Amino acid sequence: MPKFRKKPVVIEAFLFGEEWPEWFAMAVGDGKVTIYGTQERPGHKPCAEISTLEGDMMVSHGDWIIQGVKGELYPCKPDIFAATYEAV
Repeated sequence: MPKFRKKPVVIEAFLFGEEWPEWFAMAVGDGKVTIYGTQERPGHKPCAEISTLEGDMMVSHGDWIIQGVKGELYPCKPDIFAATYEAV
C-alpha cells in the first residue's frame, strides 16, 4: 500500500484571548466570526463561533485560530496544535 506525507504548509495562527491579527478582525467584521462575551455568558471568558468549510465551530479562550492557505479559518485545540505545528 503506498504511503503519503502531507506537504509542509505555512499557516498563520493566534491564541484566542490574545491580540487579534488583522485577518481575524476582518473576519469578525465580515460576519464569518461571531464573538460572544461575558454579557451572553456571565462568569465565563469570551468565546467565538467560526463559520468553517465543515460548518460552524465554537472556539474557547486559549484555543488556536488558524488561517489556512486559502484564507479559511478554523479552530484548533492547544494539544492538537502543539502536535501538528511548529514555529517557522
